[in-house]
Amino acid sequence: MALVEVKVPQLSESVAEATLLSWKKKPGEAVAQDEILIEIETDKVVLEVPAPAAGVMAEIIEADGATVTADQLIAKIDTEGKAGAAVSTPAAAAAAPAAAPAAAPAPAPVAAAPASNSAAGVAMPSAAKILTENNLSAANVAGTGKDGRVTKGDALAAAANKASAPAAAAAPAASAKPALQQVAAPVALSGITEGRPEQRVPMSRLRARVAERLLQSQATNAILTTFNEVNMQPVMDMRNKYKDKFEKEHGVKLGFMSFFVKAAVHALKKYPVLNASVDGNDIVYHGYFDIGIAVGSPRGLVVPILRNADQMSLAQIEQKIAEYGAKAKDGKLSIEEMTGGTFSISNGGVFGSMLSTPIINPPQSAILGIHATKDRAVVENGQIVIRPINYLAMSYDHRIIDGREAVLGLVAMKEALEDPARLLLDL
Repeated sequence: MALVEVKVPQLSESVAEATLLSWKKKPGEAVAQDEILIEIETDKVVLEVPAPAAGVMAEIIEADGATVTADQLIAKIDTEGKAGAAVSTPAAAAAAPAAAPAAAPAPAPVAAAPASNSAAGVAMPSAAKILTENNLSAANVAGTGKDGRVTKGDALAAAANKASAPAAAAAPAASAKPALQQVAAPVALSGITEGRPEQRVPMSRLRARVAERLLQSQATNAILTTFNEVNMQPVMDMRNKYKDKFEKEHGVKLGFMSFFVKAAVHALKKYPVLNASVDGNDIVYHGYFDIGIAVGSPRGLVVPILRNADQMSLAQIEQKIAEYGAKAKDGKLSIEEMTGGTFSISNGGVFGSMLSTPIINPPQSAILGIHATKDRAVVENGQIVIRPINYLAMSYDHRIIDGREAVLGLVAMKEALEDPARLLLDL
């Protein structure tokens, strides 16, 4: 028997923990080299763990939902084993009695169950604060962290259970209302017409991180938003004239986002403070233009980065955005692709939004919100005419960006879009 260890891959310096999602193989099943064994969710991306060697899954050490750290051992593969013959190990033997009865519940993650772990009842710093605020003891909370440590997620769940307990106790015993469900993923409630059902869905790490960053942004930035409207007819005319040749030449459709990116870079060059960030009492001016593009994904909002966008052509921008969109949909974005950024663009228009006030993505100091382009009545030369209008919104950190720079920056974007030749002539 030759065992090969399966470990958690290296995580970003800013990522301390990750969560195992769902094992794709069971003990005793054949495994091919480089076959994906499990996905690991961090607060930024979902990572795939491939099999380091071919063989048979001998042992799963950390179960679905377990909290793990970089280089932690999570499974073992027997490179000489045969499918159907799982390796017997102490951990597997201990789990066997619990799994024997047909109606018995599934065994808990290895790290969460034993009370004899040296770290059981020990709360991690982020968890300890939550427990203290809710008058909870770490000794009474089942930890899913390494060696039974209580993680932030464990503490949040315990606090939520405590908050819901009084309401549950006060409910009449004979009430026909079904109990609150705690599920790992949203459950469709369509077709249920009786009982006023409810469901409790734990936040994913990514969703929790997005929530944390948005609250951080609102708490630490002095956010203001300035608005303007742009006549999209010149861009639409250019796009309609060249879109077929563009797609044939570059293999990608000519969309509107590339024009917005170019217009944003054009304005950032004129007003560098819009591309800056705050570091303590210092303003950091960036000599490069890394534009974040907010993308909705099944697991939540992600912001991949177009690096050196000022050096990219319209075709390169469209190709990269298409690539990021596909990766976001499949959960394949890497940490590197979402790290950094000096300015962001959020396109609510794809969902039909008419107007919004986007939230700054820290540590950036400004973000552009673009919306649905609709035919509207506007006045030109004293006459009412119909034009395709898009409302632009730019939120900015008033600590370092004055209203003058914000307004003029947005006007520069408007002028570039209404006269695309400016982008070519750098006017």
